[in-house]
Amino acid sequence: MVRIGLDVGGTGIQIGVVDQDGRILEKGSVVTRIDLPFSEQVAQMAACAQDTLRRSGHTLEEVESIGAGVPGIADENGVVIFCTNLSWFNVPFRTEFQKYIDKPVYIGNDATVAGLAESVAGVSAGTSSSVFLTLGTGVGGGIVIGGKVWSGAHGVGSEVGHMTLELDGVPCTCGNRGCLERYCSATAIIRMAKEQLQVHPDSKIMADCGGDQSKINARMVFDAAKEGDPVGEKVFRRYVNYLAQAINSIICFLDPEVIVLGGGVSKAGSFLLDAVRAALPRYIFYKQMPYARIELATLGSDAGIIGAAMLQQ
Repeated sequence: MVRIGLDVGGTGIQIGVVDQDGRILEKGSVVTRIDLPFSEQVAQMAACAQDTLRRSGHTLEEVESIGAGVPGIADENGVVIFCTNLSWFNVPFRTEFQKYIDKPVYIGNDATVAGLAESVAGVSAGTSSSVFLTLGTGVGGGIVIGGKVWSGAHGVGSEVGHMTLELDGVPCTCGNRGCLERYCSATAIIRMAKEQLQVHPDSKIMADCGGDQSKINARMVFDAAKEGDPVGEKVFRRYVNYLAQAINSIICFLDPEVIVLGGGVSKAGSFLLDAVRAALPRYIFYKQMPYARIELATLGSDAGIIGAAMLQQ
């Protein structure tokens, strides 16, 4: 038996046929067409899934289930409540998709399914509990306990990016202030760098962006820190401390075996990982007790497909 996983993104939809061990057997993709009606978008996804299945050498009879990871949330009836990147609001994804492929259809948040993928076939495989953090434009989370996704009683249990990290802090796109993602995302790194450049315009970061601060990205800031630039180092240390505080909050509340760092910021690799591991002990409450291992995600862009395919009721 095989499963089909759909990684639904704002610009493209990646589709894969996946075996029971989380190995991708065949891939396909379709461009995200937000200009099309919802029903036509789903029809394109289903057609691509059928073609990918055919190329994998498997038949519909061998498909156990279909999973979709979306940048939003869905209810237990398969209705996507909101997915702003695709302009989906209260759309019946499961019912619509089953018009083309009549198999069980499961839907999960994109960060959640990435965490599930790592727990099945990645760095947290074999653990009883793990938390996955996507450090990108925003911050997303995925909680896996006993091999199953935990999203809470109302489907928003892993929205760690909107935990309050600083009372009345930086305004967030969600309408609140001081949300974790305002301090632990790539967007936060860029904001903090721009703030420092107002005081220290002679930074290497300013030279690297050609004096155009709109071109600053997180990698540019981290590269400056690696090379000993004072502004880069200050922003990097501040970012690492915020992230370590956030990780400590997760440990205090959930005490998982592993916390996995993924997303674009995690591509800094050991430079980030070593710094976070070094900063974390100062915040840990039970200093004589073992606590969660901090690791980097290993599955990369395949995580969305694998995790979606592994979704189940």
